[in-house]
Amino acid sequence: MKILISSDAMHWFHMEMEAVKGDNIRFFARYGGSSPIHEGFSLGVTKDTPFEPAVTYKKEDILFFIEETDEWYFDGHDLYVELDSTRDELSYVYKKA
Repeated sequence: MKILISSDAMHWFHMEMEAVKGDNIRFFARYGGSSPIHEGFSLGVTKDTPFEPAVTYKKEDILFFIEETDEWYFDGHDLYVELDSTRDELSYVYKKA
């Protein structure tokens, strides 16, 4: 399992979350909503400190990660983080590894 962040999505993190070098950004499973891989759950994103990261990805000196406790949500899929330019928000694509 891996995380990949597009350049447009990186720009979004800088602008909307004010992400700077040295920040840590966590993707996590949250109750509510839906996703292509889990009904009733959706993906959340927040600045956080890694505790037991299962997956990490560093881009522009910002660490993106998924904790071991949230690994179940991805069900063996890679996470591609892109930008939906029509809505100016993040979009997530899940691809089976």
